[in-house]
Amino acid sequence: MLDYYSVAELFDSEDRQIQRSARDYLDRELMPNVAMWWESGKFPIKIIPDFGKMGFLGANLSQEYGCPGVGNLAYGLIMYELERIDSGLRSFASVQGALVMYPISRYGSEEQKHELLPQMADGNIVGCFGLTEHEGGSDPGAMKTTAVRDGETYILNGTKMWITNGNIADIALVWAKDDEGTVRGFLVPTSTNGFKANEIEKKMSMRASVTSELVLEDVEVPATAMLPDAKGLSAPLSCLTQARYGIAWGALGALESVYNDALRFSKSRSTFGRPIASRQLVQDKLVDMVTDHTKGLLLAWKLAKMKDAGTMAYNHVSLAKRENVRASLKAARTAREVLGGSGITLDYSVIRHMLNLETVDTYEGTRDIHTLIIGRDITDENALM
Repeated sequence: MLDYYSVAELFDSEDRQIQRSARDYLDRELMPNVAMWWESGKFPIKIIPDFGKMGFLGANLSQEYGCPGVGNLAYGLIMYELERIDSGLRSFASVQGALVMYPISRYGSEEQKHELLPQMADGNIVGCFGLTEHEGGSDPGAMKTTAVRDGETYILNGTKMWITNGNIADIALVWAKDDEGTVRGFLVPTSTNGFKANEIEKKMSMRASVTSELVLEDVEVPATAMLPDAKGLSAPLSCLTQARYGIAWGALGALESVYNDALRFSKSRSTFGRPIASRQLVQDKLVDMVTDHTKGLLLAWKLAKMKDAGTMAYNHVSLAKRENVRASLKAARTAREVLGGSGITLDYSVIRHMLNLETVDTYEGTRDIHTLIIGRDITDENALM
Protein backbone atom coordinates (compact mmCIF):
# COMPACT_ATOMS: atom_id res chain seq x y z
CA MET A 1 0.00 0.00 0.00
CA LEU A 2 1.13 3.51 -0.74
CA ASP A 3 1.93 4.76 2.75
CA TYR A 4 4.29 7.75 2.87
CA TYR A 5 3.75 8.35 6.62
CA SER A 6 3.78 4.65 7.63
CA VAL A 7 0.17 4.91 8.78
CA ALA A 8 -0.11 1.11 8.61
CA GLU A 9 1.97 0.99 11.79
CA LEU A 10 -1.25 2.09 13.49
CA PHE A 11 -3.07 -1.00 12.19
CA ASP A 12 -3.01 -4.23 14.16
CA SER A 13 -1.55 -7.38 12.67
CA GLU A 14 -4.95 -8.89 11.84
CA ASP A 15 -5.98 -5.81 9.86
CA ARG A 16 -2.73 -5.85 7.91
CA GLN A 17 -3.12 -9.55 7.15
CA ILE A 18 -6.68 -9.05 5.90
CA GLN A 19 -5.46 -6.31 3.60
CA ARG A 20 -2.56 -8.40 2.29
CA SER A 21 -4.85 -11.34 1.59
CA ALA A 22 -7.31 -9.11 -0.26
CA ARG A 23 -4.54 -7.48 -2.29
CA ASP A 24 -2.93 -10.79 -3.24
CA TYR A 25 -6.25 -12.25 -4.39
CA LEU A 26 -7.31 -9.14 -6.32
CA ASP A 27 -3.95 -8.68 -8.04
CA ARG A 28 -3.88 -12.34 -9.03
CA GLU A 29 -7.47 -12.93 -10.07
CA LEU A 30 -9.00 -9.60 -11.08
CA MET A 31 -6.34 -7.09 -12.08
CA PRO A 32 -5.40 -8.93 -15.31
CA ASN A 33 -8.99 -8.76 -16.59
CA VAL A 34 -10.50 -5.59 -15.18
CA ALA A 35 -9.70 -3.36 -18.18
CA MET A 36 -11.38 -5.90 -20.47
CA TRP A 37 -14.48 -6.02 -18.25
CA TRP A 38 -14.63 -2.24 -18.17
CA GLU A 39 -14.18 -1.89 -21.92
CA SER A 40 -16.89 -4.47 -22.64
CA GLY A 41 -19.26 -2.93 -20.10
CA LYS A 42 -19.70 -6.15 -18.18
CA PHE A 43 -19.69 -6.92 -14.47
CA PRO A 44 -17.99 -10.30 -13.89
CA ILE A 45 -20.72 -12.11 -11.96
CA LYS A 46 -18.51 -15.20 -11.73
CA ILE A 47 -16.46 -13.45 -9.03
CA ILE A 48 -19.39 -13.11 -6.60
CA PRO A 49 -18.91 -16.50 -4.85
CA ASP A 50 -15.20 -15.73 -4.52
CA PHE A 51 -16.04 -12.40 -2.89
CA GLY A 52 -18.09 -14.38 -0.38
CA LYS A 53 -15.26 -16.81 0.30
CA MET A 54 -12.82 -13.91 0.75
CA GLY A 55 -15.12 -12.27 3.31
CA PHE A 56 -15.74 -9.12 1.26
CA LEU A 57 -19.54 -9.11 1.62
CA GLY A 58 -20.92 -7.60 4.82
CA ALA A 59 -17.41 -7.93 6.20
CA ASN A 60 -17.99 -5.91 9.37
CA LEU A 61 -21.38 -7.40 10.25
CA SER A 62 -21.96 -9.88 13.07
CA GLN A 63 -20.77 -13.46 12.91
CA GLU A 64 -24.03 -14.37 14.66
CA TYR A 65 -25.70 -14.13 11.26
CA GLY A 66 -22.98 -15.79 9.22
CA CYS A 67 -21.02 -12.65 8.38
CA PRO A 68 -17.23 -12.28 8.71
CA GLY A 69 -17.42 -9.92 11.71
CA VAL A 70 -14.14 -8.08 11.06
CA GLY A 71 -13.47 -4.64 12.51
CA ASN A 72 -14.26 -1.37 10.79
CA LEU A 73 -10.63 -0.70 9.93
CA ALA A 74 -10.29 -4.05 8.18
CA TYR A 75 -13.57 -3.38 6.36
CA GLY A 76 -12.21 -0.04 5.17
CA LEU A 77 -9.01 -1.68 3.95
CA ILE A 78 -11.04 -4.22 1.96
CA MET A 79 -12.91 -1.35 0.28
CA TYR A 80 -9.54 0.31 -0.41
CA GLU A 81 -8.22 -2.79 -2.16
CA LEU A 82 -11.38 -3.35 -4.18
CA GLU A 83 -11.42 0.21 -5.51
CA ARG A 84 -7.70 0.08 -6.23
CA ILE A 85 -8.75 -2.43 -8.90
CA ASP A 86 -11.98 -0.70 -9.97
CA SER A 87 -14.74 1.40 -8.43
CA GLY A 88 -17.33 -0.94 -9.89
CA LEU A 89 -16.04 -3.84 -7.81
CA ARG A 90 -16.12 -1.78 -4.63
CA SER A 91 -19.60 -0.55 -5.53
CA PHE A 92 -20.88 -4.10 -5.79
CA ALA A 93 -19.53 -4.96 -2.33
CA SER A 94 -20.70 -1.64 -0.86
CA VAL A 95 -24.26 -2.10 -2.04
CA GLN A 96 -24.38 -5.73 -0.94
CA GLY A 97 -22.91 -5.06 2.50
CA ALA A 98 -23.61 -1.47 3.52
CA LEU A 99 -26.87 -0.83 1.70
CA VAL A 100 -28.69 -4.17 1.89
CA MET A 101 -27.10 -6.41 4.52
CA TYR A 102 -26.55 -3.58 7.02
CA PRO A 103 -30.21 -2.45 7.10
CA ILE A 104 -31.35 -6.05 7.41
CA SER A 105 -29.01 -6.51 10.37
CA ARG A 106 -30.08 -3.24 12.01
CA TYR A 107 -33.76 -2.96 11.14
CA GLY A 108 -34.83 -6.46 10.11
CA SER A 109 -36.68 -9.17 11.99
CA GLU A 110 -34.80 -12.15 13.38
CA GLU A 111 -36.35 -14.27 10.65
CA GLN A 112 -35.11 -11.88 7.95
CA LYS A 113 -31.62 -11.80 9.46
CA HIS A 114 -31.24 -15.56 9.76
CA GLU A 115 -32.78 -16.25 6.35
CA LEU A 116 -30.92 -13.66 4.28
CA LEU A 117 -27.66 -12.54 5.86
CA PRO A 118 -25.73 -15.85 5.72
CA GLN A 119 -26.67 -16.36 2.07
CA MET A 120 -25.79 -12.78 1.18
CA ALA A 121 -22.43 -13.06 2.96
CA ASP A 122 -21.68 -16.15 0.86
CA GLY A 123 -22.75 -14.39 -2.35
CA ASN A 124 -25.61 -16.81 -2.96
CA ILE A 125 -28.13 -13.95 -2.84
CA VAL A 126 -27.38 -10.57 -4.42
CA GLY A 127 -29.16 -7.44 -3.28
CA CYS A 128 -29.77 -3.91 -4.54
CA PHE A 129 -30.88 -0.73 -2.78
CA GLY A 130 -33.80 1.18 -4.26
CA LEU A 131 -33.87 4.72 -2.86
CA THR A 132 -32.97 7.23 -5.60
CA GLU A 133 -35.66 8.27 -8.03
CA HIS A 134 -35.65 10.25 -11.28
CA GLU A 135 -36.59 13.49 -9.54
CA GLY A 136 -35.18 12.83 -6.09
CA GLY A 137 -31.44 12.20 -6.14
CA SER A 138 -30.23 14.57 -3.42
CA ASP A 139 -33.74 14.91 -2.00
CA PRO A 140 -34.84 11.36 -1.15
CA GLY A 141 -37.70 12.67 0.97
CA ALA A 142 -39.42 13.70 -2.27
CA MET A 143 -39.82 10.05 -3.30
CA LYS A 144 -43.02 9.13 -5.10
CA THR A 145 -42.88 5.34 -4.67
CA THR A 146 -45.79 4.16 -2.55
CA ALA A 147 -46.62 1.11 -0.46
CA VAL A 148 -50.37 0.75 0.08
CA ARG A 149 -51.57 -1.69 2.75
CA ASP A 150 -54.02 -4.30 1.50
CA GLY A 151 -54.86 -6.69 4.32
CA GLU A 152 -51.72 -8.74 5.03
CA THR A 153 -49.89 -7.44 1.98
CA TYR A 154 -48.50 -4.20 0.58
CA ILE A 155 -48.85 -3.03 -3.02
CA LEU A 156 -45.79 -1.15 -4.26
CA ASN A 157 -45.77 1.27 -7.19
CA GLY A 158 -42.97 3.53 -8.35
CA THR A 159 -39.67 3.84 -10.18
CA LYS A 160 -36.11 3.90 -8.87
CA MET A 161 -33.11 5.14 -10.83
CA TRP A 162 -29.32 4.64 -10.88
CA ILE A 163 -29.55 1.41 -8.90
CA THR A 164 -26.31 -0.57 -8.67
CA ASN A 165 -26.73 -4.36 -9.04
CA GLY A 166 -30.34 -3.94 -10.20
CA ASN A 167 -30.26 -6.42 -13.07
CA ILE A 168 -28.28 -9.08 -11.20
CA ALA A 169 -30.08 -8.78 -7.86
CA ASP A 170 -32.18 -11.55 -6.36
CA ILE A 171 -33.71 -9.19 -3.83
CA ALA A 172 -34.30 -5.44 -3.84
CA LEU A 173 -34.57 -3.31 -0.73
CA VAL A 174 -37.16 -0.81 -1.92
CA TRP A 175 -37.91 2.34 0.06
CA ALA A 176 -41.47 3.62 -0.27
CA LYS A 177 -44.00 5.80 1.55
CA ASP A 178 -46.80 3.97 3.32
CA ASP A 179 -50.41 5.12 3.75
CA GLU A 180 -49.31 7.64 6.41
CA GLY A 181 -46.49 8.99 4.28
CA THR A 182 -43.81 7.31 6.40
CA VAL A 183 -40.79 5.94 4.55
CA ARG A 184 -40.53 2.18 5.01
CA GLY A 185 -38.19 -0.45 3.60
CA PHE A 186 -39.43 -3.60 1.81
CA LEU A 187 -37.44 -6.68 0.80
CA VAL A 188 -38.78 -7.47 -2.66
CA PRO A 189 -37.72 -10.62 -4.55
CA THR A 190 -36.88 -9.47 -8.06
CA SER A 191 -38.88 -12.38 -9.48
CA THR A 192 -42.10 -10.87 -8.10
CA ASN A 193 -44.80 -10.09 -10.65
CA GLY A 194 -44.73 -6.44 -11.64
CA PHE A 195 -41.06 -5.94 -10.80
CA LYS A 196 -38.79 -5.04 -13.69
CA ALA A 197 -35.14 -3.96 -13.92
CA ASN A 198 -33.95 -2.06 -16.98
CA GLU A 199 -30.18 -1.93 -17.36
CA ILE A 200 -28.75 1.51 -18.07
CA GLU A 201 -26.42 1.30 -21.04
CA LYS A 202 -24.13 3.69 -22.96
CA LYS A 203 -22.33 4.61 -19.74
CA MET A 204 -18.85 6.09 -19.93
CA SER A 205 -18.25 5.52 -16.22
CA MET A 206 -18.60 2.53 -13.89
CA ARG A 207 -18.69 0.28 -16.92
CA ALA A 208 -17.65 -2.80 -14.92
CA SER A 209 -20.75 -2.33 -12.76
CA VAL A 210 -24.44 -3.00 -13.32
CA THR A 211 -26.61 0.13 -13.12
CA SER A 212 -30.38 -0.11 -13.48
CA GLU A 213 -33.76 1.48 -13.40
CA LEU A 214 -36.26 -0.39 -11.22
CA VAL A 215 -39.93 -0.28 -12.19
CA LEU A 216 -42.59 -1.51 -9.75
CA GLU A 217 -46.14 -1.84 -11.04
CA ASP A 218 -48.60 -3.22 -8.50
CA VAL A 219 -45.89 -5.33 -6.89
CA GLU A 220 -47.50 -7.30 -4.07
CA VAL A 221 -45.41 -8.40 -1.10
CA PRO A 222 -46.43 -9.81 2.28
CA ALA A 223 -46.38 -7.47 5.27
CA THR A 224 -43.52 -9.59 6.61
CA ALA A 225 -41.35 -8.26 3.76
CA MET A 226 -41.16 -4.91 5.53
CA LEU A 227 -38.17 -4.15 7.77
CA PRO A 228 -40.06 -3.77 11.07
CA ASP A 229 -37.69 -1.31 12.74
CA ALA A 230 -37.05 0.98 9.76
CA LYS A 231 -39.40 3.92 10.16
CA GLY A 232 -38.80 7.22 8.46
CA LEU A 233 -36.13 8.64 6.19
CA SER A 234 -33.47 8.29 8.86
CA ALA A 235 -33.34 4.54 8.17
CA PRO A 236 -32.15 4.68 4.53
CA LEU A 237 -29.94 7.67 5.36
CA SER A 238 -28.18 5.61 8.03
CA CYS A 239 -27.39 3.06 5.33
CA LEU A 240 -25.85 5.79 3.19
CA THR A 241 -23.60 6.71 6.11
CA GLN A 242 -22.26 3.15 6.14
CA ALA A 243 -21.68 3.17 2.39
CA ARG A 244 -19.99 6.57 2.47
CA TYR A 245 -17.60 5.28 5.11
CA GLY A 246 -16.49 2.56 2.69
CA ILE A 247 -16.20 5.07 -0.16
CA ALA A 248 -13.90 7.29 1.92
CA TRP A 249 -11.52 4.33 2.11
CA GLY A 250 -12.10 3.01 -1.39
CA ALA A 251 -11.30 6.27 -3.16
CA LEU A 252 -7.80 6.16 -1.69
CA GLY A 253 -7.21 2.83 -3.41
CA ALA A 254 -8.03 4.44 -6.74
CA LEU A 255 -5.67 7.30 -5.87
CA GLU A 256 -2.85 4.84 -5.21
CA SER A 257 -3.45 3.18 -8.56
CA VAL A 258 -3.30 6.36 -10.64
CA TYR A 259 -0.30 7.64 -8.68
CA ASN A 260 1.64 4.44 -9.32
CA ASP A 261 0.86 4.64 -13.04
CA ALA A 262 2.01 8.26 -13.15
CA LEU A 263 5.19 7.57 -11.18
CA ARG A 264 6.21 4.58 -13.29
CA PHE A 265 5.45 6.41 -16.52
CA SER A 266 7.38 9.52 -15.47
CA LYS A 267 10.46 7.42 -14.79
CA SER A 268 10.32 5.56 -18.10
CA ARG A 269 9.26 8.40 -20.39
CA SER A 270 12.12 10.67 -21.50
CA THR A 271 12.09 14.03 -23.26
CA PHE A 272 15.11 16.01 -24.34
CA GLY A 273 17.36 13.28 -23.02
CA ARG A 274 15.97 13.12 -19.47
CA PRO A 275 13.09 11.25 -17.78
CA ILE A 276 10.12 13.52 -17.20
CA ALA A 277 10.31 12.54 -13.52
CA SER A 278 13.27 14.94 -13.35
CA ARG A 279 11.08 17.88 -14.38
CA GLN A 280 9.92 20.23 -11.63
CA LEU A 281 6.33 20.44 -12.84
CA VAL A 282 5.97 16.65 -12.96
CA GLN A 283 7.46 16.29 -9.47
CA ASP A 284 4.98 18.90 -8.21
CA LYS A 285 2.11 16.81 -9.54
CA LEU A 286 3.44 13.61 -7.98
CA VAL A 287 4.03 15.28 -4.62
CA ASP A 288 0.46 16.61 -4.60
CA MET A 289 -0.83 13.07 -5.15
CA VAL A 290 1.26 11.62 -2.32
CA THR A 291 0.26 14.46 -0.01
CA ASP A 292 -3.46 14.05 -0.71
CA HIS A 293 -3.23 10.29 -0.25
CA THR A 294 -1.40 10.68 3.06
CA LYS A 295 -3.93 13.17 4.41
CA GLY A 296 -6.78 10.97 3.23
CA LEU A 297 -5.32 7.85 4.83
CA LEU A 298 -4.94 9.57 8.18
CA LEU A 299 -8.50 10.88 7.89
CA ALA A 300 -9.87 7.42 7.07
CA TRP A 301 -7.90 5.80 9.90
CA LYS A 302 -9.27 8.29 12.43
CA LEU A 303 -12.77 7.77 11.07
CA ALA A 304 -12.39 4.01 11.63
CA LYS A 305 -11.36 4.58 15.23
CA MET A 306 -14.35 6.86 15.77
CA LYS A 307 -16.65 4.27 14.21
CA ASP A 308 -15.30 1.60 16.55
CA ALA A 309 -15.76 3.91 19.53
CA GLY A 310 -19.32 4.81 18.54
CA THR A 311 -18.47 8.51 18.20
CA MET A 312 -18.65 8.71 14.40
CA ALA A 313 -21.52 10.86 13.14
CA TYR A 314 -22.86 11.24 9.62
CA ASN A 315 -21.25 14.68 9.26
CA HIS A 316 -17.84 13.15 10.02
CA VAL A 317 -18.41 10.69 7.20
CA SER A 318 -19.52 13.51 4.90
CA LEU A 319 -16.19 15.27 5.43
CA ALA A 320 -14.20 12.13 4.63
CA LYS A 321 -16.26 11.24 1.56
CA ARG A 322 -16.12 14.84 0.32
CA GLU A 323 -12.38 15.21 0.71
CA ASN A 324 -11.07 11.78 -0.24
CA VAL A 325 -13.16 11.32 -3.36
CA ARG A 326 -12.41 14.76 -4.72
CA ALA A 327 -8.70 14.30 -3.96
CA SER A 328 -8.75 11.00 -5.85
CA LEU A 329 -10.57 12.52 -8.82
CA LYS A 330 -8.06 15.38 -8.88
CA ALA A 331 -5.19 12.87 -8.77
CA ALA A 332 -6.66 10.86 -11.64
CA ARG A 333 -6.98 13.98 -13.78
CA THR A 334 -3.42 14.99 -12.91
CA ALA A 335 -2.09 11.51 -13.66
CA ARG A 336 -3.78 11.69 -17.05
CA GLU A 337 -1.81 14.88 -17.71
CA VAL A 338 1.45 13.21 -16.73
CA LEU A 339 0.80 10.29 -19.09
CA GLY A 340 -0.12 12.56 -22.00
CA GLY A 341 -1.69 10.66 -24.87
CA SER A 342 -1.01 7.35 -23.17
CA GLY A 343 -3.34 8.45 -20.39
CA ILE A 344 -6.44 7.99 -22.51
CA THR A 345 -5.77 4.31 -23.23
CA LEU A 346 -6.80 1.31 -21.17
CA ASP A 347 -3.18 0.16 -21.16
CA TYR A 348 -3.07 2.17 -17.94
CA SER A 349 -5.63 2.43 -15.15
CA VAL A 350 -5.78 6.23 -15.20
CA ILE A 351 -8.61 7.00 -17.63
CA ARG A 352 -10.72 4.17 -16.23
CA HIS A 353 -10.34 5.42 -12.66
CA MET A 354 -10.83 9.03 -13.75
CA LEU A 355 -14.14 8.29 -15.44
CA ASN A 356 -15.29 6.03 -12.59
CA LEU A 357 -14.48 8.68 -10.00
CA GLU A 358 -16.72 11.17 -11.77
CA THR A 359 -19.55 8.89 -10.68
CA VAL A 360 -18.17 8.22 -7.20
CA ASP A 361 -17.89 11.99 -6.70
CA THR A 362 -21.61 12.23 -7.51
CA TYR A 363 -23.30 9.25 -5.87
CA GLU A 364 -23.92 8.85 -2.15
CA GLY A 365 -24.09 12.64 -2.01
CA THR A 366 -22.29 15.13 -4.23
CA ARG A 367 -19.47 17.29 -2.92
CA ASP A 368 -21.91 20.21 -2.72
CA ILE A 369 -24.40 18.23 -0.65
CA HIS A 370 -21.70 17.12 1.78
CA THR A 371 -20.46 20.71 2.00
CA LEU A 372 -23.92 21.79 3.11
CA ILE A 373 -24.20 18.91 5.59
CA ILE A 374 -20.95 19.96 7.24
CA GLY A 375 -21.88 23.63 6.99
CA ARG A 376 -25.18 22.97 8.76
CA ASP A 377 -23.34 21.17 11.54
CA ILE A 378 -20.83 23.94 12.21
CA THR A 379 -23.19 26.92 11.80
CA ASP A 380 -26.53 25.51 13.00
CA GLU A 381 -28.00 27.01 9.82
CA ASN A 382 -29.63 24.76 7.23
CA ALA A 383 -28.72 25.77 3.67
CA LEU A 384 -30.07 22.50 2.26
CA MET A 385 -33.67 23.74 2.29
